[in-house]
Amino acid sequence: MNDEYSVSLTQVAKEQNLTILHAAKDFESVRVRTADVNRPALQLAGFYDYFDPKRLQLIGRVECTYLESLDPEQRREALERFMRFDLCAIILCHGIDTLPELTETARKYDRTLMCTNEDTSTFMADLITMLRNAMAPRVTMHGVLVEVYGEGLLITGDSGVGKSETALELIKRGHRLIADDAVEIRRISRETLIGTAPELIRYYMELRGIGVINARHIFGVGAVKPETNVDLVVNFELWDDNKAYDRLGLETEYSTILGVEIPAYTIPVRPGRNLAVILELAAMNNRQKKMGYNAAAALAREHDALVDKGKDF
Repeated sequence: MNDEYSVSLTQVAKEQNLTILHAAKDFESVRVRTADVNRPALQLAGFYDYFDPKRLQLIGRVECTYLESLDPEQRREALERFMRFDLCAIILCHGIDTLPELTETARKYDRTLMCTNEDTSTFMADLITMLRNAMAPRVTMHGVLVEVYGEGLLITGDSGVGKSETALELIKRGHRLIADDAVEIRRISRETLIGTAPELIRYYMELRGIGVINARHIFGVGAVKPETNVDLVVNFELWDDNKAYDRLGLETEYSTILGVEIPAYTIPVRPGRNLAVILELAAMNNRQKKMGYNAAAALAREHDALVDKGKDF
């Protein structure tokens, strides 16, 4: 797997506030390449079928209680078998006092041993969430990402069509910029996309005729945000008189990003259209749809009811 979809063991230790009891010689270079973790109760009991040593190994009260129930020779044999595998790292939970044999075998086989005061279940959930976010599939798209009324709007379209200018107007109207020009999108769950900006250009905007500005410095920290969900895709295109544009919105269009379908609009652009107001309306309308109300569908139902009654409208 590419390092882009992995996380360093040092970063895991830092973000999870782990205490290092023994750092292996390769501690600085080891990368965790799977978001799955393992509690090695069965392995300590001698069952190693389907065992993946590249997972982070969590030892909690169950595993420690089992080891303590063994006599010293059996305990050492169990740990020797375990440590012979090329383990990514071992993490003790609950602030459990380290068994002497565990520390000795970790040093003997040069395995990284760390500990946390968190209980095993809580720590496991936090750790898996952190790993899944770090290793999420991702793609970089050309566009602008803004948050409008809590909805993440990904604005796409050809260069020069007015994406950044519209984002600037939205910022002035109290909304927030996440990324301009390049948007990094990660799929953190089956249906959730998170968008952010590359570190180098975060909060910078390019405006033709003006140049590059820093939105955070000009408009303040309230005008920017590090990341947001991608809830709606809005594609800007130059107005085409020969094209029929959707005027009712009865059928929702979708754009597929990283296998996730996101509601999408195509907005025709021509002089005089207030695109910022249109995007505010699109964000509010999308929220209404998620809450179960579709204005176009409601109008269609009312129309059909009048027709059924034989009334004009």
